[in-house]
Amino acid sequence: MGGINVRLVNYTKKPLETVTWSALISYWEEWESEAFERITEKDVEKHLPRVLSYGHESILEHAVLTFAIEGCSRVCSHQLVRHRLASYTQQSMRYIKIDPKDVEGTFVIPQSVKERPGLYEKWKELMRTTMELYEESINVGVHQEDARFILPQAVRTKIVVTMNLRELKHFFGLRTCERAQWEIREVAWKMLEEIAKKEELRPIIKWAKLGPRCIQLGYCPERELMPPGCWKRTKERWGKLTEF
Repeated sequence: MGGINVRLVNYTKKPLETVTWSALISYWEEWESEAFERITEKDVEKHLPRVLSYGHESILEHAVLTFAIEGCSRVCSHQLVRHRLASYTQQSMRYIKIDPKDVEGTFVIPQSVKERPGLYEKWKELMRTTMELYEESINVGVHQEDARFILPQAVRTKIVVTMNLRELKHFFGLRTCERAQWEIREVAWKMLEEIAKKEELRPIIKWAKLGPRCIQLGYCPERELMPPGCWKRTKERWGKLTEF
């Protein structure tokens, strides 16, 4: 096992139609529940971008998306679950025994460590020792719910995440920024790319400005804290998501 895998596994049926129909209740006198069946793609294109341009984003909460994330570390998942208005179900280390055979497959090791061969070997040796003690503890009768206390945050995990589009916008604003920690930034961009792969969802990336805060605001709020060239790189990467 290696790398991070992210999949958009489910989302609200007719998501943009649902959001558009919800928006219309606020100013369409003839709004009715049956009108949902009559909402067309043209209606979405006519109304949704305009309503979102006014900053009326509460309507985005009526569409939810569910992602499966595999292979990230618990360092990453600890950051992820700080985001509110979301639902999470994570792989249990109380019931699932960690495979001790493959250090690279079991743990996430940062590239900054791998670039230092001597240090990298020390990391791997410590993780092998950790796994041996974990295995030994279980073999002598310690339940894995207690044996897991020896495991570092680098251990890989799996987690299911459900967020509405409004919370996703907040999440992407913070976590796709180049100042975000590298692992959760990778997860966030992969989630955004999964949305871009779905034709019926792709327009909302541009209309709601799902992406880093510099895209949402039109300027970089981090200013001098950002690395050189970040603004250009980010705009190019984000722009490609609407060109699928």
